[in-house]
Amino acid sequence: MPDFFFFINEVLWGSIMIYLLMGAGIWFTFRSGFIQFRYIRKFGKSLKNSVSPQPGGLTSFQALCTSLGARVGSGNLAGVALAITAGGPGAVFWMWVTALIGMATSFAECSLAQLYKEKDAKGQFRGGPAWYMARGLGMRWMGVLFSLFLLIAYGLIFNTVQANSVAHAMRYAFDSPQWLSGLVLALLTLLTISFGLKGIARLMRWFVPVMALLWIGASLCVSAMHIEQLPGIIALIFKSAFGWQEAASGALGFTISQALTAGFQRGMFSNEAGMGSTPNAAATAASWPPHPAAQGIVQMIGVFTDTIIICSASAMIVLLAGPFPIQRARPEYSLCSRRWRTWSADGARGLSRSSSGCLPLAPSR
Repeated sequence: MPDFFFFINEVLWGSIMIYLLMGAGIWFTFRSGFIQFRYIRKFGKSLKNSVSPQPGGLTSFQALCTSLGARVGSGNLAGVALAITAGGPGAVFWMWVTALIGMATSFAECSLAQLYKEKDAKGQFRGGPAWYMARGLGMRWMGVLFSLFLLIAYGLIFNTVQANSVAHAMRYAFDSPQWLSGLVLALLTLLTISFGLKGIARLMRWFVPVMALLWIGASLCVSAMHIEQLPGIIALIFKSAFGWQEAASGALGFTISQALTAGFQRGMFSNEAGMGSTPNAAATAASWPPHPAAQGIVQMIGVFTDTIIICSASAMIVLLAGPFPIQRARPEYSLCSRRWRTWSADGARGLSRSSSGCLPLAPSR
């Protein structure tokens, strides 16, 4: 059975899904007239308008934070370390590319969610891919099938990935039993969802920005401590993305294909553009200005924040930590440490501290 699942994973996630999501993103980019580049200068204005409350739904900012709460997780931490392990530093560049392409996909799916949303019995907006499959395409059976797959994927698979990463990191850092970490996470999840949609949105409005700022601030502190290495790290990312580093050194190293595949896989897993989860949150918003595209633009900011900013913050710390054994790449490389640690690489020594389990460090040696 494990071999069967591994085969299915390789076929679907190793090739088909990459081409489908990448192709959809490129198609939406051309059809929208490169919307992600034309409107990037209006992100500030869109964020300002997103906090304006409108009757009948959440604010656009609350919907954005709710979707970011689902996006930001192990894909931004352990996922980045795994991408660099599987594809080399060049995988970071291709993660950036997936973000730029995924922004157009997110704009399209979230705008459609706003267009086909409806109010439920409690007066709250509901919508998402299942709604525009049924009402836009006239294929109710597809909407039902999508809903079932979404329940399985997010109700079981994605939650287990997140919980496993947290439990593994807690065991590594604090010798905490994995079952205890899982139990605490389950109880916290139960407590959170008991507040209902509006309660979750109010919580995420404050929790997500603080979470993101803490992680970005930690990355900036570590980067500032080793600022002399940053130009070399950035150059390494671009050289490895196109195989120039390996060609110059004459080493086999990581191929362009490995970097591209790892970057696209982890980038898409992280920002979730095209997976159908974000539109469900986007549909609950009462946007201002009252146009479907307004929420689409706000949700593009979510993809940008998730992959361009947060994943880059993780990548900088992982790469500054120096080389680590490929066969031992695990979540703890990018999650936590309970004490001061030092490492040495290429004659340079670095020192980082994690006060709350949020700095990725190389293993002791």
